[in-house]
Amino acid sequence: MKKTTRFLGTMMISTALLAGGCAKKNTVWSSVKDPQTTAQVKSFVAEKAAQAGAAAKADGRTLPPEFKAFFAAAAQGDWPAVKRLFDEFSRHAPQYAHSGQDDLRLQGTAWCAVMETFGLFEFLANGNEKYAVTYVRDIIDSIPPGSIYFGGTDPGRFLITGLEKSQVHGDPFFVLTQNALADGSYLKYLRSMYGKKLHVPTDEESQKCFQDYTDEAEKRAQKHQLKPGENVNAASGRVQISGMTAVMEINGLIAKVIFDKNPGHEIYLQESYPLDWMNPYLEPHGLIFKLNRQPLPELSAETVQQNQDYWTRHLQPMIGDWLDADTPVETVAAFADKVFRQHDLSGFTGDRQFVQNEESCKMFAELRSSMARLYVWRMEQAATAEEKQRMARAADFAFRQTLALCPYATGLIKPYVDFLKQQDRAADAALVENMTRPWVGYQP
Repeated sequence: MKKTTRFLGTMMISTALLAGGCAKKNTVWSSVKDPQTTAQVKSFVAEKAAQAGAAAKADGRTLPPEFKAFFAAAAQGDWPAVKRLFDEFSRHAPQYAHSGQDDLRLQGTAWCAVMETFGLFEFLANGNEKYAVTYVRDIIDSIPPGSIYFGGTDPGRFLITGLEKSQVHGDPFFVLTQNALADGSYLKYLRSMYGKKLHVPTDEESQKCFQDYTDEAEKRAQKHQLKPGENVNAASGRVQISGMTAVMEINGLIAKVIFDKNPGHEIYLQESYPLDWMNPYLEPHGLIFKLNRQPLPELSAETVQQNQDYWTRHLQPMIGDWLDADTPVETVAAFADKVFRQHDLSGFTGDRQFVQNEESCKMFAELRSSMARLYVWRMEQAATAEEKQRMARAADFAFRQTLALCPYATGLIKPYVDFLKQQDRAADAALVENMTRPWVGYQP
């Protein structure tokens, strides 16, 4: 969860609130444009507060007064107070890096309820209403009732968590994040909500995933086959695992348990970190992916074309109708440089509010980049030259759309540079690399 201010749903925050003003009339609720969204977010806050209270009671404790103050501030729509209280929590939460003393109350179901409420409210403070609504509506409307939805990025998780009818009751579908499954307290939190309707991995199943990963990683370490960010050390007869890659590998194994043990539920995914076992099962589904029950031998030409048409329609009101499958890399790079680096909007036919809002640009670029990644994986696994070329073309188009959406998110653009180099397109790779160089290290 990033410590930045963000925006949610059909919310319109006043200038005074964006500047950190705390005038009584400048609460979130007084700035909400859509009363239905107001009611939905208030309902979500009330659900989370009740869930936290019930969890504390079940553990034989009372809800900490700081938690009560947090939920009271959220109920009032008081973003400055919500942020101030959560910032103080984060200085003592065991899961965050900090110099203070760990507060062991900041874990478990009540803490998860606090975190998800804060995750929602981050998006209340900054952003573009129109495109946040598009993002949420399109994802929620695309998922059949009763499905399981994995939300990976912050908006992919928290916007959907807060704006579906009821996360606690899985209505219309069950929302969880693949990124926190290795946390036992998060699994407990999921069991408290969904344990009677879904198979949520038990502590024993989670521990088996940890052990299976440790055993397998130790063997790869001996062969010098560890992935970047995957740290495996053997000391005093014990194997110690650390690093984001290692954590996500364990998350992936636990996600596989959910996949295997819930055969009656369709599964959809908004990807942040790729989980290797999922690749053969994934296919584009609007803005996100569907995780099929059986591996797909290939992605059909029809599937790819439908997805390209979908994204082309989506991008036209955002950046204009100039980008299609035949648009050269040089044209895309020139557009990105002019609009995003020079801030020159002369002749621009898209929506100025979109390209001037970092959160909106990055939200959609993350989604498109993840599809480009899947196409690259399919290209590398292709059984025929025709399929390999088809997947390469699909990847290239998705990458060019990503570049046009958010060139300053260089973590999303670097895979395109790598792809171009692998395709022996050194000139195009250099063009993209040089154009995005001013943003290297920038975190939108």
